[in-house]
Amino acid sequence: MPNTQEKIAAIKTRLSVPAFAAPMFLVSGPDLVIAACKAGVIGSFPTLNARPVPVLEEWLKRIQSELNDAGTNAPWAANLIVHKTNKRFDEDFALIQQYQPDIVITALGSPERAVPGVHNYGGLVFADVNSTEFARKAVDRGADGLVLVCKGAGGHTGFTPAAQFIAEVREFFSGPIAAGGAISTGDEIRHVIDAGADFAYMGTRFIATEESLASSEYKQMLVNADASDIVLTPYFTGVPANFLKPSVIAAGIDPMVLNRPKSEINFSDLEDHGSSWQDIWSAGVGVEKINSIQSTVELVADLKASYES
Repeated sequence: MPNTQEKIAAIKTRLSVPAFAAPMFLVSGPDLVIAACKAGVIGSFPTLNARPVPVLEEWLKRIQSELNDAGTNAPWAANLIVHKTNKRFDEDFALIQQYQPDIVITALGSPERAVPGVHNYGGLVFADVNSTEFARKAVDRGADGLVLVCKGAGGHTGFTPAAQFIAEVREFFSGPIAAGGAISTGDEIRHVIDAGADFAYMGTRFIATEESLASSEYKQMLVNADASDIVLTPYFTGVPANFLKPSVIAAGIDPMVLNRPKSEINFSDLEDHGSSWQDIWSAGVGVEKINSIQSTVELVADLKASYES
């Protein structure tokens, strides 16, 4: 069986740009995953976006069917919350093992719950981390690769600039790294690759695509926004995260209360998707580089052109 380095080398040959279209809660669905992979970047989605569980199987079946030509399409990835409060973990992970995405991205907990099952079918486990301490723990617990969530990332964010974070992790880890945080252009992809990452991890830029599940209002808010419209707050999830301040105000929430958590972190109710999750929109500080709503193929073509130049 090929080792991790050989698998990563094979994955890179299938990409037009070394990047992930990152999994985004309530935003990434099968249309975006398929479009991203066909355009030449790694498409991904959180399993909790598909609800209830039978819908997840429909999504996985469709993605697998439409991307079955590994010679022309980029790989795809599933994002799995491994936090103990995710009541769907067992069901979702059983389906992941059945449909076998090339990469499983674990988030909010140790990757060790997923490693044996993913390795059994030949896949890779990337652990989503936002500190060097968590990166060490993820490697110790069997992660094949790391997703470094750096300063400026949308949603649950990091606090270390990308170049510094990559350098710190490279002191003890030689495996594959994807790095994300305020990456919106091809030249910014080039910067993280030159800093030592294998892939860029791009979320916010892919929200404003025709294939994303985001509402037209959400997409237009991204086009209109700049970095000053991003607010960092633990209020909604108990974990510091970046959101669009105009969406917070539009939901009737006073920005003055955002400096404190509303509750402890808990992912047991994400499948219900209450109004607060649908109306409070996340974004990273790279939002100021978004000037239009594009198809995914157009976006990736632009990224490729600026990356190569």
